[in-house]
Amino acid sequence: MAHQDETLQAGAPARGPATASPDAWDEARSLVEGWKGGLNIAHEALDRHVNAGHGADLAIRWLGKSGERRDLTYADLQAEANRFANVLAAHGLKPGDSVFAMAGRVPELYAAALGTLKAGLIFTPLFSAFGPEPVRTRMEIGSANVLVTTEGIYRRKIAPWAGEIDTLRLILILGDEAPEGCVALGPAMAAASPEFETVATKPEDPALIHFTSGTTGKPKGAVHVHNAVLYHAFSGRKALGLEPGVKYWCTADPGWVTGTSYGIISPLVNRAAMLIDEAEFDLERWYSTVQDEKVEIWYSAPTAIRMMMREGSEVAKPYDFSSLTFLASVGEPLNPEAVIWSAEVFGQPFHDNWWQTETGGIMIANRPGMEVKPGSMGKPLPGIEAGIVEREDGTLRELGPGKIGELALRPGWPSMMRAYLHEQARYDKCFVDGWYLSGDLAMRDADGYFWFVGRADDLIKTSGHLIGPFEVESALIEHDAVAEAGVIGVPDETAGEVVKAYVTLNPGYEPSEDLERDIRGHARKKLGPAVAPREVVFRKTLPKTRSGKIMRRLLKARELGLPEGDISTLETDET
Repeated sequence: MAHQDETLQAGAPARGPATASPDAWDEARSLVEGWKGGLNIAHEALDRHVNAGHGADLAIRWLGKSGERRDLTYADLQAEANRFANVLAAHGLKPGDSVFAMAGRVPELYAAALGTLKAGLIFTPLFSAFGPEPVRTRMEIGSANVLVTTEGIYRRKIAPWAGEIDTLRLILILGDEAPEGCVALGPAMAAASPEFETVATKPEDPALIHFTSGTTGKPKGAVHVHNAVLYHAFSGRKALGLEPGVKYWCTADPGWVTGTSYGIISPLVNRAAMLIDEAEFDLERWYSTVQDEKVEIWYSAPTAIRMMMREGSEVAKPYDFSSLTFLASVGEPLNPEAVIWSAEVFGQPFHDNWWQTETGGIMIANRPGMEVKPGSMGKPLPGIEAGIVEREDGTLRELGPGKIGELALRPGWPSMMRAYLHEQARYDKCFVDGWYLSGDLAMRDADGYFWFVGRADDLIKTSGHLIGPFEVESALIEHDAVAEAGVIGVPDETAGEVVKAYVTLNPGYEPSEDLERDIRGHARKKLGPAVAPREVVFRKTLPKTRSGKIMRRLLKARELGLPEGDISTLETDET
């Protein structure tokens, strides 16, 4: 396990005071153009580049799962987005209406997102693997007016109840044919004009709604505005190194906030050349793609990185990764072991960063050129003030280095959420004494690096010790047999709580009492007896969200027989 001293080289209205550096937001504004006194994300992503003579630059290189390839220039993508905007207008949709999209990583989805924003409507992506109930719940909360999807998804998941969504006025089906009551998008796009005058939306006009699951209750709809594009542009430059012409691959699905903010908006606003792979994770395909497409900036998730690790370094040796200039990771904390492994295999480490659906953009990062402390989320980006706080006598106080508390941010950055749909009280609770409270526990070291400890409700208290599950999980996966780990606290009469671990195994290992003892012994040696798990349970898979986060709260709920809460983002798991 890497210790903290190990390093690897590598202006919006808001609640509370806006303490961010004016210089940072001046720089952010310099990266966008604005238009007709307003601000529109799609104009910044497409129109201004075409108007400036960059229409022939590559915007998207799409790799189909069956071997197809398709290139779209900025002019091509603008024309497709314009056609989609015209389709919406032809069906009577107006600025402020709501478009939901649920499809795989296909070019039509990207055109639909940008066309929606061009037309001044609000775009909400949904993950294509969602079941019927999560889709219906989100469409009801978001008062969906339009749904863009495939015929297969429609027939399997939506058709039985589509007529019960009172607000739903138009269902667009990708392809040339559509079921009764729906509109085939292919012919509609072909008949639409490739010219459309982008709606001059205002900075505070709603643009995006991203749903995020809570531990209890229904999913929350976080509302983001067009002004977020300032931060999408700025953070893409600062945290990822995006710039015109760079070959960039974000592996996240557009159904998640990363796949929209940094898989569509940020790279296009920065005029990068985006790679989109329709296929799901396949190790050899991914390595070949990086090599053959000469990917320069690669943004992925810890789950995928751990899957690469699981296959071993030898599998990577035949491939040429010399095109890579920067690797970044997001979704959940990146274990130190994965940082060190990636540096050995790719010649540089994956750089972890931290943000949330609610923040709309990367807040804390291991930026290009920074020293990387394996296991750390890095330092706040310019303009972002972060602190570690705890409640004392009813108010918040900021803690010094080395102290564990809640990670908090000073409000005022451009991409901060503006609301939870229909849940004002829930939104208000996020802001206390001039801080946005993230719900994550963390620690800041003497060098200003931030270290993730766990969600506030994941913290384990045993015999007076506070234990963050991430530290224990990181130690466990250093054992040769362990592929992934999830750690919870379970009640104990003597200690209050004791640590219990759930692990999946690497190929070549089978569950046994001897292996369980060996893993526990490894953890005791690394962490000490107070912190190491008392019990290790073997599982074929761990419950994870479809974006790859291990759901510790679900492990705990199942262990204790408690309500499972919102599990709409859960992957199929075996227990």
